[in-house]
Parts: sequence; C-alpha cells; structure tokens
Amino acid sequence: MIFKKPTSLTEIPMRYCPGCGHGIVHRLVAEVIDEMGLMEKIVAVVPVGCAVFLDEYFDCDAIQAAHGRAPAVATGLKRSCPGTTVFTYQGDGDLAAIGTAETVHAAARGENFTVVFINNAIYGMTGGQQAPTTMPGQKTTTNPSGRDPKLAGYPIRVCEMLATLDGPAYIERVSVHTVANVLKAKRAIKKAFKTQNDGLGFSLVEVLSPCPTGWGLAPLKACDYMDKVMIPYYPLGVYKDITKSKTEISVPKEITDEEALENKNIGL
Repeated sequence: MIFKKPTSLTEIPMRYCPGCGHGIVHRLVAEVIDEMGLMEKIVAVVPVGCAVFLDEYFDCDAIQAAHGRAPAVATGLKRSCPGTTVFTYQGDGDLAAIGTAETVHAAARGENFTVVFINNAIYGMTGGQQAPTTMPGQKTTTNPSGRDPKLAGYPIRVCEMLATLDGPAYIERVSVHTVANVLKAKRAIKKAFKTQNDGLGFSLVEVLSPCPTGWGLAPLKACDYMDKVMIPYYPLGVYKDITKSKTEISVPKEITDEEALENKNIGL
C-alpha cells in the first residue's frame, strides 16, 4: 500500500503553523470523503478563523459563511439540496462564541448535516485570546495571569451541552495529538458522515487540537499539555449515539425550477 495524498485535497500547500492539528483533521476528512465516494456530492461550509482557506485545500464545492453562521448556512444548503452531504468545519471561537445560537438551535432541530468542531481552547487566528473554551487558569494574550472563573465564568463544554438535546443523533469528542487518537478521530468523522447519509440527523465531532503558537509551546510540549491538562478537562468519548435506534428523519424533497416558478405564480 502506498501512502499518498487523498484525491479530495488539492495541491495547494497548507499554511498552518508547525504542530497545528488542522492539517491532520483536513487529511482525515479528505480520506473519509474518498473512502465513502462523496466527492461529487459533498459541500463544505468554510468558517472564519484559522481554517478560513479550507476551500483552497479541498477539491470540492464550498461556501464561505459569516463568522459563526456556518450551521445556518448548512441548514439552508441541506434543506434545499437534501441529496448532498454537507459539513461545517469550525473552531471554538466560531462555533462556541459568536455562533453559539446557530449551533445550539441547529442541533435542537436535528438538522441533518455534520459539524467538525476544532477545539484548541483559544482564538488561534487573531492572536491567542481567551475563548469560551479556555480552561480555568489557562493563560492567553488577553488574560496573561490565567482565566479566572470569578471574572470570566467557566468554559463551555460543547459535547456535554449538546448531548442534553433531543435533536442530535451522534456526538463524540476525539483528539489528534497521538497516532492512536488520530485513528479514533477518523472513525468518528466517518461515522458522523454516515449518520448524515443515513438521514438520522445532526452529528458533531469535537476534535481537541494542539495550538503550539497560541499556547507558546513547542509542538511536543503542546502534545504533553493535551494529555496532562486539556483532556482531563475535556474528556474524550461518545457523548450521544442513538444511530442504532433512530429511524430516518423526514427531509424535504428538492424543488425543481419549474415547481419554484409555479409556486411563485400562485403566491406560495
């Protein structure tokens, strides 16, 4: 077997920092797209954040969403074209801060798309500021003495929060800081896409990812930080999985141009 680049990735070199997890997750998503034969039917919703150039790296249809609005855009895409496979790719600032409402309500409605959520506990692109996922005591550029819950409150644990809702079908938290965890992350992403393609509803994979630049650590030290600090606060595992018991949800059929014109003419 020859190790090679997935066909759903382009030849454009990725511009992520050394030790960043984004490149790994991009490859995992691309491998799943290839293995499931989704290339001709998948649409990526691109975030604002470190992964803002995702559309350059993936050789598939993509649309740029405003900051935090990816779940709303994905909802429109999936409802208007239910035959497509739609995924959003979002960081913690995008998903758990400005986009909290979109995330929660898409999950509550059980929208049939997939979210790949990158949690590195800071705002990576804009300088390493405190994010909703920054852990108590964790130092950032906007709180150099460490997050104080008395002043900034406590972090949001996205998987735990969304798992309380009835709408989601599959929610899992994984990591990409070791080889074993990378393999588990790929299985989770593949299951999330399968959950969508089986018509079972909202699926989300939270990926804990090192950010050596934002954390001010060498890449290997960042992986140690993941093990000793981040994973104990954000435990890995499946938080909700009702895919074996849940039946296919009802989705609207695609509307043809002729039907749309007819509806418009009769005032619908």
